[in-house]
Amino acid sequence: MFALADCNNFYASCHRLFEPQYNGVPVVVLSNNDGCVIARSNEAKACGIAMGAPFFKIRDEIKKHNIAVFSSHYTLYGDISARVMTNLARFTPDVEVYSVDECFLGLSGYGDLNNYGREIRETVIVNTGIPISVGIAPTKVLAKVANKTSKKYNGVMVLQTNEEITAALSDYPVEDLWGVGRQFSHKLIKEGIETAAQFRALPIDWVQAHMTIVGVRLWRELWGESCIPLKTALDPKKGMCTSRAFGKMTADYTELKEATSSYAARLGTKLRREKLCASVLSVRLLTNKFGPQASMAFPSITIPLPHPVNNTIDLVSTALFGLKKIYLRGFLFQKVEVTATGLIPEKEVQLNIFSDFKGEKHDKVSKVLDKLNMHYGAGTLKMAGEGLIQNWTMKREFLRPSYTTDWKDIIKVK
Repeated sequence: MFALADCNNFYASCHRLFEPQYNGVPVVVLSNNDGCVIARSNEAKACGIAMGAPFFKIRDEIKKHNIAVFSSHYTLYGDISARVMTNLARFTPDVEVYSVDECFLGLSGYGDLNNYGREIRETVIVNTGIPISVGIAPTKVLAKVANKTSKKYNGVMVLQTNEEITAALSDYPVEDLWGVGRQFSHKLIKEGIETAAQFRALPIDWVQAHMTIVGVRLWRELWGESCIPLKTALDPKKGMCTSRAFGKMTADYTELKEATSSYAARLGTKLRREKLCASVLSVRLLTNKFGPQASMAFPSITIPLPHPVNNTIDLVSTALFGLKKIYLRGFLFQKVEVTATGLIPEKEVQLNIFSDFKGEKHDKVSKVLDKLNMHYGAGTLKMAGEGLIQNWTMKREFLRPSYTTDWKDIIKVK
């Protein structure tokens, strides 16, 4: 048996956790640079706010319905997510963190799953303040169905018998099934197959002919045959990228240097956290892809590193070398990307006998950076090239404090 624990309206719930005056109030969370809606509370959905709606187009609706607006705060979301996942891991050793707000649990051999599901839900709510839904079923796909259906009831649903599964699938939209993309959903609906029960009733030969192995796996999962195992160990990463759009378009080379240095430094932190080293570094500049053709440019460069590294000094210097090579005058750039590929574990790095390697000294500096920033907060100590004022950073007009990750923002009780 599998359980899927899913946080309800996760981004909105994270903000409500520290500002409870917004409980019951329509809430939306915006993407980077306050561009478009990426999360909505149930109340905001009821007001007709669409996912992905551009913020500038719905300002009147926001005023009309008194909708609370928040800029995205991924540091906060990541910290709260870690707390939720830690609580979920108390209930079984078989855990697969599927996304920032979803987690699969292996519950084979556990009895009285209804009560166990309720205990999981209540424990997470009490310990973290984040509301979750729990769906339990013999397969991952059915657990997804149970989870989504549970949101309409008391937050917990167990699909164990064939009768329970058949009833849940009878009115479940086929386009909402996990693994049915836009292309397959159009094809199925065109054939008159609108519910998950109708899809399950199809002959397997038809599914195999029209939906390949992906559809067959989905079909078997709906019949209770587990085809998608629990992934308790993460696959090794093949690449990492740091990239965010600027708060304003810029042609200023100094600002581009600061942004590139900042992203390369952040990339180094991520690599060290995963205990990986990069063999190749890529830098890419992007203009507005919706602008006139003459104003578009997407220069990039890929640089093989003499040695696999993850220290900040080498990564920043290499990224700035790449930026200098690809910078084009006369263009307004919207974003810079710094990507590390050819990742290998720290313990498997092989040095080059024909070159002078100074990485050990740079590694020590990076460890000091990590230690101080971990203790005093991110950004306490950084490379001079990252700049102090950083006028290029994202526009976040509705940003809230870092309640759990910055000492100065921790809530004080008098």
